[in-house]
Amino acid sequence: MQVLQVQLEVGPDPAEVGRARRWARSRLAGSGIGDDEPLAETLVLLISELVTNAVVHTGCPAVLRMLFAAEGGVRVEVADASDRPPQPRHAEGDDTNGRGLELVDGLADRWGWQPEGAGKSIWCEVDRMPAEASAAARNPGVSVSPGRVHC
Repeated sequence: MQVLQVQLEVGPDPAEVGRARRWARSRLAGSGIGDDEPLAETLVLLISELVTNAVVHTGCPAVLRMLFAAEGGVRVEVADASDRPPQPRHAEGDDTNGRGLELVDGLADRWGWQPEGAGKSIWCEVDRMPAEASAAARNPGVSVSPGRVHC
């Protein structure tokens, strides 16, 4: 499996989250994932949540990595210097915090965390839909033959 990896160092400032989103969009476009693809929006939201968690909850710099597999899947990793494991929470009603890892769990195909150096890395993976299925998702009136969808 061939993988292309790109990374961005993120400072411990919440304003860095916007910079990480812009950087991610440009890297996604460079890898052939257009802004109009649902995958791009999903990945940018996942990146936003993971970088926000790293910056806000640790107060430490972080490293954002995106790994593009030849098969089309994308892995996002955010490493920080804190050894504290992520704490999934459940937000209630009008709570303004506590939804990040719930979003990651709902949007990613897989996610988890692992120790990395003196800190940790939180990762998620999203499988890219084949072009036919992606077109059908954007155009609900278009049907896709089940024989042509590859997993």
